Amino acid sequence: MKSEAKGLNRLFHASKYSWQGLMAGLKSEAALRQEIAALALLLPVIFWLDISAAERSMLLLSTLLVLIVELLNTAVETVVDRIGDDYHELSGKAKDLASAAVLITLFGAGAIWLMILW
Repeated sequence: MKSEAKGLNRLFHASKYSWQGLMAGLKSEAALRQEIAALALLLPVIFWLDISAAERSMLLLSTLLVLIVELLNTAVETVVDRIGDDYHELSGKAKDLASAAVLITLFGAGAIWLMILW
């Protein structure tokens, strides 16, 4: 499934596929919608706070990292579900590990917010 597109054409196609992935995630994943809503609420706070540019960057990046890991979690779940509906211990383990990555990222983002706001 390798694309033959080159240069700006490749960039256009890659951007289109990325947008399609984001829209698919928004359509199918309530957690992603909730995290984007949280980002929408937190984004003005990030720029309202009287903090350094480095702290502002940490708040923004930690929040975006939650979205990134949630998208990767959704990708893992989608691939596992594509393989089959039958329960398999390794399929469950893959999904649990991806979910754990989201949880750890949420804890990390929360810790960063607490440290900077405190």
